[in-house]
Amino acid sequence: MRRSPGPAGATATLDVSAEAAVAAQVRRTLEAVFEAVAETRAETAALLTRVAAEGRRPASVDLAALRPGLHLRLTRQELVSGAGFVAAPGLLGDVPAWLEWWQQGSDGGVRPLLLDLDPEHSAYSDYTHWDWFALPRDTGQRAVAGPYVDYLCSDEYSLTLSAPVQMDGRFVGVAAADVYLRHFEGAVVPLLQRLPGASYLVNARGRVAASADPTHLAGSLTRGPDFAGVLAAARSTVHGAMRLVPCDGVPLVLVTPAG
Repeated sequence: MRRSPGPAGATATLDVSAEAAVAAQVRRTLEAVFEAVAETRAETAALLTRVAAEGRRPASVDLAALRPGLHLRLTRQELVSGAGFVAAPGLLGDVPAWLEWWQQGSDGGVRPLLLDLDPEHSAYSDYTHWDWFALPRDTGQRAVAGPYVDYLCSDEYSLTLSAPVQMDGRFVGVAAADVYLRHFEGAVVPLLQRLPGASYLVNARGRVAASADPTHLAGSLTRGPDFAGVLAAARSTVHGAMRLVPCDGVPLVLVTPAG
């Protein structure tokens, strides 16, 4: 519950249970994807630990062992359109950079993402500045990046959910999964529309991930509030005319009118 000033100093009690319920449902929607990311992270860490126990550096061929699990997640998780492990530069002994990445095609088939990561020829060779890589690396936490046009994988407007992979406390890359924005919006916009005010979801950077507010379109930036701080504090707050409700553990904030 929250109270707001009324006429002549009176107070009006506003029920925020609907906001909490929507935030919880958004969390449940994304947790299914983050569970897939967590499985990839665990399998990757275990694989790299086995390779290290053999007294050698991992190579790109070692990451082929991740493929059965990645294929399973792509066919099992309805929202997941792509999944894989992205190595930190210098991790592998045979290549400077690598994406062990698989995608589900429109026909339901699973196919690899094949990229030229030669820095002399490819604009994609340095992926370390992209939010889906940089946020988990810099914070040690899960991240939701986007939405953005995913020129790297699908040319679709997408979200990427990612988590850091560590070995002996050292960052070695990210496990991640892609979600097409149209699928995410189909799952969460009807929830936002249940709220009485125009509402939307933003990530830690303030980028709108989905919206039922025509003045805040998906992909636009909301400036002003410290959304990362709201997520870290894990409690609702008011910033000006906005009420900010963290989505129960996933890195998205529900923004509604403070009213």
